[in-house]
Amino acid sequence: MNEVIKLLQSRSSVRKFTDQAIAQDTLDKLIQCGQAAATSSFIQACTVIQVEDKIKRNQLVDLAGGQPYVASAARFLVFCADMNRHKLVCDMHNSKMESGYTEQFITATVDVALFAQNVMTAAQSLGIEGVYIGGIRNNIAEVSDLLELPTLVYPVFGMCLGYPAQDPETKPRLPLSVVLKTDRYQDNNDTKTISEYDKQIREYYRSRTGGTKETTWSEQIAGMLVKEARPHMKAYLQDRGFILK
Repeated sequence: MNEVIKLLQSRSSVRKFTDQAIAQDTLDKLIQCGQAAATSSFIQACTVIQVEDKIKRNQLVDLAGGQPYVASAARFLVFCADMNRHKLVCDMHNSKMESGYTEQFITATVDVALFAQNVMTAAQSLGIEGVYIGGIRNNIAEVSDLLELPTLVYPVFGMCLGYPAQDPETKPRLPLSVVLKTDRYQDNNDTKTISEYDKQIREYYRSRTGGTKETTWSEQIAGMLVKEARPHMKAYLQDRGFILK
């Protein structure tokens, strides 16, 4: 197994960091690695906001649901799907941009995800770890105002980066037979396989928490998906000029 595969398969979320800084030229290189990711039709629809202001960082802690590592990480980045840049380009050529299409929302969001994962992987190759912060969507309108995001830009997630002060165990993923199908969507006895996987996850949580957490993957998902999931997102995205048609 080569070093890239080892790195990818050993990924885990790190939320505790040392005081060691990440040099700006290092961060710049990580962002350039993000830019090297695949981009649909060369659309390049990702913009990254590097948040250095301590007051804004502390505000983002609260807006993201009280996650203190947003403030304590050496760097905090907000990855935005950005179609505003494309409107500017259309204006440069005196063209009227047809915006608001759901497909544009999808391609811009996928671009952000690919970009960010390149950044995270490049960071880990340098001994820098991190965690994604989807919690910024809890109060996404307030985050957008704080970062002064224009129309046709929305923050998809944040990312904490820093030198790790912990080494968490890698969380086991679903068995391959559940996620890899051939030629068609096959059941492959998925219910039974997931039940076996649940035993592995229960043991993982027991080990990680010293026995204080007793749950499985399917229990977590079943509990999560009977609740509302940020119902404000549709109206927010439409207000920002996305998914109008």
